[in-house]
Amino acid sequence: MAEQLLIFVISLIANLFSALSGGGAGLIQLPALIFLGLPFGLALATHKVATIALGIGATARHLKDNRIERDYALLMILAGVPGVILGASFILQIPDQIAKMALGILTMGLGVYSFFSPELGQTLQQKNRDLRGYIIGALVLFIIGILNGSLTSGTGLFVTIWLIRWFGFDYKLAVAYTLVFVGLFWNTSGAVTLGLLGDIHWLWIPALLLGSFIGGYIGAHLSIVKGNKVIKRSFEVVTLLIGLKLVLG
Repeated sequence: MAEQLLIFVISLIANLFSALSGGGAGLIQLPALIFLGLPFGLALATHKVATIALGIGATARHLKDNRIERDYALLMILAGVPGVILGASFILQIPDQIAKMALGILTMGLGVYSFFSPELGQTLQQKNRDLRGYIIGALVLFIIGILNGSLTSGTGLFVTIWLIRWFGFDYKLAVAYTLVFVGLFWNTSGAVTLGLLGDIHWLWIPALLLGSFIGGYIGAHLSIVKGNKVIKRSFEVVTLLIGLKLVLG
């Protein structure tokens, strides 16, 4: 019982911050599962299953605002899900230390870029809403999907910043799309792929799912009521922490 309570608390905290900043549940949850005794492959697959509930909890809150547009929804699903499946198919066979180091540097770069761009994501604009814009947007989402399937720590943050930079979203809207489509559709496809290719520690799944759902809902609610400046600062803190974790191991 004490172990299940600890896992629930870890999941709740990790997913609350993830839902507020637009990604980063793996910063706390994945290392915690490894620390508690699971090998990397088993911890990764178990973490992926748990993050589905983050998507469900965040979706339940964000859909109340009804700000999801069909064209962007289809773009994120059709471009991202194949990348996630591709990345998840290879991760269990490939050593990932160099990739983690590179990803950590890139992730810290996102936080630094956001910090020195004070107006970034503060207002909603409409950019690149033509065929060329959608094609480039889809290609980048596909690449991020590969990273999401293979290296789970913080790749949702890349989706958040890409939606802001390329399509002109503000932070609040970008986080909503990330949580709904990365948290639900991308993570579900990654979890199914890893589950088919590897193993899942089902004993911990109920506590992880409950913590993910509650944390996702609360974090999504905070992101809606607190506004773009708070989300932007949360994004910057989480990207720097995740980047340091990936670089330092």
